[in-house]
Amino acid sequence: MDLAPRLHTERTCIRLAEETDAQELLRYRVANRAHLAPWEPLREEAFYTLEHCVQTIADGREHVRLDRGYPLLVFDCDEAEILATFTMANVVRGAFQACHLGYGAAACVQGQGVMHEALQAGLDWAFGELDLHRVMANHLPRNERSARLLARLGFEREGYAKRYLQIAGVWEDHVLTALTRPEAL
Repeated sequence: MDLAPRLHTERTCIRLAEETDAQELLRYRVANRAHLAPWEPLREEAFYTLEHCVQTIADGREHVRLDRGYPLLVFDCDEAEILATFTMANVVRGAFQACHLGYGAAACVQGQGVMHEALQAGLDWAFGELDLHRVMANHLPRNERSARLLARLGFEREGYAKRYLQIAGVWEDHVLTALTRPEAL
């Protein structure tokens, strides 16, 4: 079974990156560097190079092969421009059947519902084809957009972790949320 999805929504095509996407991934990273910086770990300058993008794509494909993570690109319908990214990371099988969800949207689509649309398709796929039981997503307490997005998707708050992740060089608290597989599936 091929676990790498190719998902379509009204405005997007969602898929695993191919090596030929490296230039577009670099463009996305550079164009959204300042926009995403407050919500991400500090990035070394190498992150913003074509070589790093090529390596990121290769690493992502290996994670999929090992069923450990699914780093997906959200393109416009023509697959000309990356609008967002999301990753089902740290996949654990066995009795847990869970992963962590991370995501980011380009500044040019923020507030337009593109991330909600893409994540809904991704979650349907995760609970269907990937056969996960639980998807966990954490956000900074001050990130109200993420809090609203996750709530709209059905995530429920499960906890609060002090100094959970190093974001923009600072150990930050995070709100812990999760969504479990709908009973109907």
